Order: sequence, then structure tokens, then C-alpha cells
Amino acid sequence: MTDLILASGSEIRAELLKRAGLEIEIKPARVDENAIRRALLSKNVSPRDIADNLAEAKARKISARHPDMLVFGCDQVLEFEGALLSKAADQVQALGQLKSLRGKMHVLYSAAVACEDARPVWRHVGQARLSVRDVSDRLIEDYIARNWESVASCVGNYRVEEEGVRLFSKIDGDYFTVLGLPLLEILSYLTLRGTLQT
Repeated sequence: MTDLILASGSEIRAELLKRAGLEIEIKPARVDENAIRRALLSKNVSPRDIADNLAEAKARKISARHPDMLVFGCDQVLEFEGALLSKAADQVQALGQLKSLRGKMHVLYSAAVACEDARPVWRHVGQARLSVRDVSDRLIEDYIARNWESVASCVGNYRVEEEGVRLFSKIDGDYFTVLGLPLLEILSYLTLRGTLQT
């Protein structure tokens, strides 16, 4: 029997849940993330709360269609020097973003919201602080050229589970949060509600 629906098309999120022994259905939610993000930024909503709002919007949308199922929506945002950094539109923008991050620290917020009958029943926002090494232009350019297909859809334009880990001098926070899913908190919630065996 399926345990839950994941309202995300992220392969890594689905893989993490499956590896943890969960049976999931994947139903990516189509929401206008850019419009939601712009509206929230215009109201000076914090990056942490933007991640939470986006995750909730995705969970609510799919939950409305499947009211008898537990639906998880997820989102991840990157905060750098007080501003929200969006996914790069192309390699040129990705290079600029990574060059601006080098030698500095940024914060990833990974939000998950669970909905039943289109109502939130649980939420969590994990936080991780990542310090990028003061790497050369050449290293960044070579990294993006080799890995663009893999990182094009990633906020920050890196994957720490792949070659991108070489960009970092320090990571403070849960590994799963960095990957975009507060997995331990989700598993704790599912255990408390009786979905997972204790």
C-alpha cells in the first residue's frame, strides 16, 4: 500500500524516501513558483517562510485532488547576504552566482509540508549553512561546463552529493536538508502518526 504522495518532481527527494523504505506516488504540483516568490518578496517575507509557503502551495494543490492521502510538498531556497538567490536561467548566470558565493557562507532552507484534505497537518523547515571555498574562476568554469546538465535545476548550481562537494570548506546542518528534504523529521512524523512501525 502506498504510504504517501510526493508533490515534487525531484528525483533525489523521491529516491531518499524510497531508500528509507516508503512506498510513494509521485505527482509533481504545477504551481507558479516565480509568481508566489515575487508576491512574498514584495511583502518582505523571509526566505525561510518563502520555502515554507512554496512547499505548502504544492502540497495543498495535490492534496485537494487526493483528499484521502497524505501529501508532502517540498521546496528549497538559498539565502545569500540577506537576499534570495533563484535558480540560474543559464550557464552564464550560474557562473556569476557561484563566483559570488565563493569564499562566503550561504544558507539553504529545505521545507516540507504535509497536507490532508488540502489542509496542512505538519510542517518543518530545516536549515543548513554552507561555506564555499575561495576557488578559482577556472575551477568554477570547469565545474559548470562538466556538470551543467546535472545542476541546471539546482538552487546554487551545485550538488553536494556529486562533484559539487569539492566547492565547500564547511557544511553545518543535516545532510538531507542540504539535499532538499528534511528526511529525519519526516520519518519521525510518520512514525508518530503510526504510518511507520516503531
